Amino acid sequence: MKKLFVILSFFLYQSGFAQTGSNPVTATSVQTVIVHKDPRLDLLVKKKAEVNTTSKKSKARTARGYRLLVINTNSRDEAIKAKTKVYTYFPELKAYLSYQTPYFKLKAGNFLTRDEAERYRKNMATFFPKGVFIVNDIVEVKPEKDSTDD
Repeated sequence: MKKLFVILSFFLYQSGFAQTGSNPVTATSVQTVIVHKDPRLDLLVKKKAEVNTTSKKSKARTARGYRLLVINTNSRDEAIKAKTKVYTYFPELKAYLSYQTPYFKLKAGNFLTRDEAERYRKNMATFFPKGVFIVNDIVEVKPEKDSTDD
C-alpha cells in the first residue's frame, strides 16, 4: 500500500511540471515576439507629455495671495452687473465669478501683498457700498520673461 502511494505521489508530482513538457526552453534557444504598434500611440504619448508640461507650468504661475470679495449674492443678475462694474472702473483687474450653492461670489484681482489689496479695496468701496472684503486665495502670478523666449 505504501509503494502504491509513493508511485501515485510521484506521478502527481510529475504532472505538476506538465507545463514544461518534454521540450523545455533552454538558454540557447532564441524566441522572438513581434509587436505591431499603432502609430497613433506615439501621438497620444506626445500629446500627454505636452499636457503634463502645460499643467506644470500653470501650477508654477500660482501663489498664495489675496483677492477682493466684491459681492456675495444669490442673484445671478446682480453678480453679473457687479462684474461689469468692476471691468468698467478697474479694467486692470481680473474678475472671477463663481457659484457655490446658493450664492454667486465675485472676486477681483491678484494681489501678492495685503497692502496692495487694501489700496484697491478703498477705491472699490465707493462703487460697492455693501462692502468689499480682502480674502486669502490662490492667485495668478504673471510669469517673468524667460531668457529662452527671446
